Order: sequence, then C-alpha cells, then structure tokens
Amino acid sequence: MSKPTVAIVGRPNVGKSTLFNRILGGRAAIVSEHAGTTRDRHFGDAEWNGRHFWLVDTGGLVPDSNETMDKAIRRQVELALSEADLIVFVVDGKDGINPVDQSVAEKLRRSGRSVILAVNKVDDMRDDVTVPDFYRLGFGEPAAVSASVGTRSGDLLDAIVAKLPPPSAAEAEETLDIAIVGRPNAGKSSLANKLLGEDRFVVHSEAGTTRDAVDSVFRYQNRLLRFIDTAGLRRRAKVEDDLEFYSTLRTQRAIERAKVCILVVDATLGLHNQDLRIATEAWDQGTGLVIAVNKWDLIEEKDANTAKRGEEALVQKAPFLQYVPFVYISALTGQRARKVLDVALQVADEREKRITTSEVNQVLEELLQRQQPPQQAGNEVKLMYASQIGVAPPAFAIVSNRPDDVAESYQRYLLNGFRSAWGFAGAPIKLKFSRKSGRK
Repeated sequence: MSKPTVAIVGRPNVGKSTLFNRILGGRAAIVSEHAGTTRDRHFGDAEWNGRHFWLVDTGGLVPDSNETMDKAIRRQVELALSEADLIVFVVDGKDGINPVDQSVAEKLRRSGRSVILAVNKVDDMRDDVTVPDFYRLGFGEPAAVSASVGTRSGDLLDAIVAKLPPPSAAEAEETLDIAIVGRPNAGKSSLANKLLGEDRFVVHSEAGTTRDAVDSVFRYQNRLLRFIDTAGLRRRAKVEDDLEFYSTLRTQRAIERAKVCILVVDATLGLHNQDLRIATEAWDQGTGLVIAVNKWDLIEEKDANTAKRGEEALVQKAPFLQYVPFVYISALTGQRARKVLDVALQVADEREKRITTSEVNQVLEELLQRQQPPQQAGNEVKLMYASQIGVAPPAFAIVSNRPDDVAESYQRYLLNGFRSAWGFAGAPIKLKFSRKSGRK
C-alpha cells in the first residue's frame, strides 16, 4: 500500500471500533456492546494535519483462546500486525490492566512494530490517576483518550502522525473502489480471499459471518484497488436486530461509494428477486456492474448453451442485464476467479470512457437517418446535436426542440445505438434531453 498503515488492536470491548469511528469522523464500523462484533480487519482512509494513512480496525484479541472464532480473529489480527507501520494498542482505563492486556502486550513486543498505548474511557481529568499504572505494559507514556466523547483524540492523532514513516509521493494515488455484494452465503468472502491471495476475510459456514462492509486495499496490474466485502443483503422483513439492520445499511452505502460492484450469485439457487434488486440498485446509481455466478462447478447437467439460456431468461426480467458481463466461477476452487477481477477493471475503464463531440454527433446523425423520433400529437420532435457531459457513469446531453416529448422507446433506441458504437460494457449510460438556450 502506498499510504502508511495504522492498526488498532486490543482485547474485546475496550473501544477499538469506537476509536476507529472517532478518528474517521463517522460510524464506519459497527459498534455494539456484544463482544466479538468486529471479526474482520476493517480499513478506513484517515487524515490528520494533511497526512493520510490507512486505519485498520481489528477484532478483539484473545491470545490463549481455542474457540474457533477467536482463533480466526487472532489470525486476522496477526495479518494486520504484519502489514502495519504503527500499532495503536487500546486498553480500558476504567478496568485497569487486565491479564489479557498483558498477553497482548507481550505479543506486540515480539512483533517488533512501533506501538502507541491508548488508554481509552478516560472521560475526564479525575480518571487520569489510573493512567500511570499502564506504564507497566512497557510502551512508554500512555495516551489517555475518550473515544466515545472525543477527549484528547487530537493529541492521540498528533502522536500517531509523529510516528508514521516519512511521506512518499505515491500516497496521493487514487484507488478503484470495488464492492463485492450479494445475498448471504453466496460466496462473497470466499471470492475476495481468492482474489486477494490470502485469508483476508473470516470465512465461516454461519450465514452473516461478515457483518461490516470491510475494506481491503491491494495492488493489481499496477492499479491500487480497494475491495469492499459486504454483509449479505437480506429483505428488510428479515432484519431481526440492530446488527443486521446496520449491516444492511452498510452494504447499501458500499454500493453508493463503489465504482464497480461485483454481484455474487449462487448458481445452485439461481438469480432471485433479491439479487435483481441489488443489481438494479447499483445500476440506477450509475455504478459499474459485473455478475459473478459462483458455484458453477456444482451444476452437473449443463452444456455449452446453459449459461446463454440463463442470461436470456434474466434479460426478460431486467433488460439492462444484457449490457452486464457475466463470469461463471468457483470461488472455492478458484476457477475463473481472477477473470472476475480482470472484467471489473475493464468495466471501470468503460465507465470512464470519453467520446469526442464530433463522434457523438456523427453517431447521432446515423441513428436519426435510420429512424426519426416518433411524433407527439402532430408536433415534430427534432434532435439537433449532442455531446458527452460526464463520465463515471457516462452521460450525454441531447438538445431537442421538444425535450419532454422524446418517447421512452426512442431513448432506448439511442442508448442501444450508443452502446453499439462505443461499448460501455457493464456501465450504465445516462441521457439528458434539454432545449436549446433562447429557443422555444
């Protein structure tokens, strides 16, 4: 990664996610009173005094536990430690030093990483008397802070920035945000693990294991990609508690900020209405879209046309899917998993494509010669000229004498004509009709 990385670690329920949210200035991670809420590494882009760095929230570390989930979280924390330039070790100022804190401290000392000890929940000056006790953990002067209130969080950030490695020119490099979305247990985290080449996300047979939208940043084909692995979307009627609700909301926000969405569909179950809703939501927001049909290896009775017949049936339900690339994969075996990433990059490029005004008008003229706009109530509808007015998603403005009377069927005709000329595979196209200034 081009920017330095700061990892927040500590035992469960000391306020790591609250501190993560405080530093990022929002509610990027789910915060609850339940131990073990944060299971995966959660990346956020932080900035303080002009210095940018990746902030990583980790699950509560229980070094000696043999519980399956504790061991999985421990593996994630170890991965975070291996990548971090700086560790913020969070302890609970109200509880004092806990035996687990001492075990975590020993692990951090062995890691050889630079460590800042943050004593959390020091809400006012009267609580400061407990802070000196934490010198015994061996990380120098503790930084007292209240993540929930914000007290002295600026001082902590000053300390973090002071310990970061010198800035590099590459820190300003732009990332391509890709959201992996889909229903629970479709294989989203398994696909992310294959693409990243490591067990970056906890994969577990329990539906809903991934609760947060989790960001991971890596380099591929000389581009910096940010993967947003999301909790599986459920129908709102099935959202039973606050964690499920916020996970659903988080996934929708992930779709909003992504440049490309990879919709993972379970081939053994088919593309359901919930999948269509996710695809439609991404498309309507102007996000690039790739559909990864997972578990394709489990479909036994298939021939060379099985995929084509399935896609044609889906286009009948949602016509825009004819413009979306489908990739048939097995996240478990890795079959064609890398192709998903290659296609996502192609879609990102298509979404940024810009066409010259002369070429836009040449294609528009050809389309008009082939078929004129339908007339409305005896009034002639004319299209004068057009130009591309935006990218990501591609947007075109067309000037007409009667912009409100251009029939929807003719708008689809124009969109199809533009796609025939320039592709835009996987990218929505927006059309805007306007009246020429000063004309009626």
